[in-house]
Amino acid sequence: MDIIKTFGLFTLTAVAEIIGCYLPYLWLKQGYSVWLLIPAALSLAAFAWLLSLHPNAAGRVYAAYGGVYISVALLWLWAVDSTRPSMTDWIGVGFCLLGTAIIMFGPRYV
Repeated sequence: MDIIKTFGLFTLTAVAEIIGCYLPYLWLKQGYSVWLLIPAALSLAAFAWLLSLHPNAAGRVYAAYGGVYISVALLWLWAVDSTRPSMTDWIGVGFCLLGTAIIMFGPRYV
C-alpha cells in the first residue's frame, strides 16, 4: 500500500473514530438527543472496519494509526472546538507522523 493510500485510510479511520466518540460526548455533556448514539455506533463500526483494510499486522497498524489519530484530533480541535493548536502541538504532531512513517514504511529486520 503506498504512502498516500495508507495515510488517507488512516485519516478516514481517525475521523470515524472521533465522530463515534464525539457524538456520545454531545449527548452526555451537552444535552443533545440520545439518538446521536445510533450514528455514533455506526461510525465506530466503520472505524473498526477501516482498520481491518490494512495489509500489515494488526499491532503494527494500531501503533502507526495512533500518530495519524493525534494529527486528526488536533485538526478537529481547531475546526470543531474552535481552539487553535499551539506551536508545540504541531511539533508533537510532526514527531508522531514521523513515528507513523517509520513504523509503516521502515525496513523489516528479523
